Amino acid sequence: MRYGFAIDQRTCIGCHACTVACKTEHRVPVGQFRTWLKYVDKGEYPSTTRDFGVMRCNHCTDAPCVKVCPTQSLFKRDDGIVDFDGDRCIGCKACMQACPYDAIYIDADTHTAAKCNFCAHRIDQGLEPACVVVCPTESIWVGDLDNPGSAISQLVSTHDTAVRAPEQNTGPNVFYLGADRAVLEPLDAPPDGTYLWSEPDAHRLEVASDLSVDPTTGARTTLNTAHPRPWGWRVTTYLWTKAFGAGALMLAALALALGVNLGSMGTVAAPALALVGTAVTGVLLIWDLKRPERFLYIFLKPNPTSWLFWGSVILAVYAALASLWLLAGLSGQTSLIAVIAAPTALAGLMTAAYTGLLFGQAEGRDLWQSPLLFWHLVVQAVMVGAGAMILCLPLVNVSVSGQQLLARALVIGTVAHLAMLLVEYAGQHSTRGAAAAARMITHGRYAPTFWWGAVAVAVVAAVSATLDWSSPVSGFAYLAAVLVQPALLAYESVFVRAGQDVPLS
Repeated sequence: MRYGFAIDQRTCIGCHACTVACKTEHRVPVGQFRTWLKYVDKGEYPSTTRDFGVMRCNHCTDAPCVKVCPTQSLFKRDDGIVDFDGDRCIGCKACMQACPYDAIYIDADTHTAAKCNFCAHRIDQGLEPACVVVCPTESIWVGDLDNPGSAISQLVSTHDTAVRAPEQNTGPNVFYLGADRAVLEPLDAPPDGTYLWSEPDAHRLEVASDLSVDPTTGARTTLNTAHPRPWGWRVTTYLWTKAFGAGALMLAALALALGVNLGSMGTVAAPALALVGTAVTGVLLIWDLKRPERFLYIFLKPNPTSWLFWGSVILAVYAALASLWLLAGLSGQTSLIAVIAAPTALAGLMTAAYTGLLFGQAEGRDLWQSPLLFWHLVVQAVMVGAGAMILCLPLVNVSVSGQQLLARALVIGTVAHLAMLLVEYAGQHSTRGAAAAARMITHGRYAPTFWWGAVAVAVVAAVSATLDWSSPVSGFAYLAAVLVQPALLAYESVFVRAGQDVPLS
């Protein structure tokens, strides 16, 4: 059995009855919506047209929100309905990133995720969803898509239909009849400067400046809902703290494998940096939850398909190994450090890189789907980890060979980071969404931060550190060690924001 919707936009009159019925049925807070109407206008007055689109959760066959939810708050029922349990939700907002349809929001009253759940409580009583009951033109059809005899199955099989974001391969179960492409494809109709009865939210207006209007159709969105960025500065900062925390022990383990003596830098300072970075990372991640008091649900109610869950496990394991390394270093147990070096290096690598797998589950954010991201995060960890260790050199005694190892790691990490930026942003992108986000970074409102704050500063750092390639660390390497930190923060800032700026509805 597979419940689904069919929405006949040929007969929809844009009356908002479905929106009002849904808000009433589910007590949806003011300004938030489980189902809503989108208006798209074309042409210039007096030769204008208007098309409507009913937007909502698509109850996907392969629902990415279910996979990414770390506590199984979102789940798929046997009848195909994607439902949610607010009592398990920690408000991590990962589901909002995974949804390619902007269908999920954080309820202003409960601070947990919510969306259309097909009025599952009514379905269980043999009733139709509230939106279906009130539609005056019977434009909303529901039923079992797997039953060839059902009315909706016959309607879909005998008419041309379209779905939203088919390229995401989620198997959406909301089918549109007679919907204009510009209604279903957000990039085809950027937000207008003003809506019919309101002003677009500040985020949509800001993004619209980087999107182009089709000169032929003039399609523009004249009514829609607000969809702010789910993740902000805390996620940007966590990418940096996690990177230098992971990079420190990766490099200490590398030095051990190469027989390079880092002295107390390798036995004490490196694990201390790892612990500080990991601890701050944990604080930032918990702080970013809408229900931080529930953060232990990640471990108590885990979802094994979620990389947010596995990332939490990796962070905990890495913190434990870093603590053991530090205790061994303080007590002079160098033999124990030799035993745990390899697993700690692996844990460090996964600490740096698991976010690439988590962002890969954010199927609504095409920019984050890059196959380079996993390894790019590792390179970034080497870059800022080496920089953090160099900044600790005045506090500890390190051999010349150890200083050279850190300076060379800084150079190699920074050059590799710049090379990956070149590959990522100079090449072609597989989807319009990824291309639009990349253009925002390189040519749009993020360009100054990207070129001057991320790229130029990193180039200066690489050149400066290279001057200490074959000598003890001097002011050049110290300068580079300082510069790579804001350079990475600048890049992560635009990367995280631009990825969330491409409209999905």
